[in-house]
Amino acid sequence: MNSPKSPHEPLEPQQHWAHLPENTFAWGIRLLLWVRRHLGAWPLIFCLYPVVLCYWACNARARAASLQYLNRLEEHSHTLGHQASHLDTFKHFIAFAETIMDKLLAISNEPITIQKKGTQGLLDLFEQQRGAIIVTAHIGCLELCRVSAENNSKIRKLNVLVHTAHAQRFNRLLKQLQPNSPVELLQVSEFSTATAVMLAQKIEQGECVAIAGDRVPLGHGLSIPASFLGHEAMFPAGPYILAATLKCPLYAMTCIRAPYLSRKYHYQIQAQCLAEHISLPRKTRQQALMHYAQLYAHWLENQLQSAPLSWFNYFDFWQQGQTNPMPTKTPTA
Repeated sequence: MNSPKSPHEPLEPQQHWAHLPENTFAWGIRLLLWVRRHLGAWPLIFCLYPVVLCYWACNARARAASLQYLNRLEEHSHTLGHQASHLDTFKHFIAFAETIMDKLLAISNEPITIQKKGTQGLLDLFEQQRGAIIVTAHIGCLELCRVSAENNSKIRKLNVLVHTAHAQRFNRLLKQLQPNSPVELLQVSEFSTATAVMLAQKIEQGECVAIAGDRVPLGHGLSIPASFLGHEAMFPAGPYILAATLKCPLYAMTCIRAPYLSRKYHYQIQAQCLAEHISLPRKTRQQALMHYAQLYAHWLENQLQSAPLSWFNYFDFWQQGQTNPMPTKTPTA
């Protein structure tokens, strides 16, 4: 293996994240779920960890992306306490494998203790039958947010926007395993007027729409510059435009795995209201979007300080969205 690169160096050019092969197909989930249900946790570990080791050893780009992220996190907040090494990247991949196991537990409805922090505002919205936009990230195990939604009668429905065709396959699997689930994955390959109308109806019905804020969609949508871990990165404008268009609150939410937080709980769902109302004045629209993107970037940085190995973007995050950025200067605060 090559020596670790400086966190300031960009990685070699690579394809957009949406073109990267998806390794957790429905048939694989079914197989692992069968192993977990019928053979137990240890056989599942024996099945999963060798695959992780092979993937880590053979995928130099994902390894380099992990190393770049961990070094930039250490440079920004000294979270690791040392310069990241390839051993740290392996631990990063293992954390992803453990999260896959937790996804299986969530799907199979096995008991998992979940602590909730900052969710009262969302529950109040549900009681008032008001909807909201929830901006998430590829951190932790969001499937447990689905479990929490299913166990809470106040939650009417949670719609998750995704940008890949794999969502249809996984959505069908969820419907088969949990036919009464209030969670639905919505594949959005193109944001059209019809899409906007559909989402507006869901918000009016008191439902929530969740969308990832840390991946720029392929070929459509604006991307906005913001400072992230001390370096400029591009973030999708979609969550903030949606919240402004649909005139609803904007929340950030994630679900982080213990033992980063407390051994009393397996996971902690954390929610924070980023804005009760989003206004995008025509003359200052770009600056307003950048302000909300920066709020999200700061929120994400805080999450990663608590759980540095729980962010699962194994590509050059700081190079995404460079083809359609919004031409404005990155804010510093």
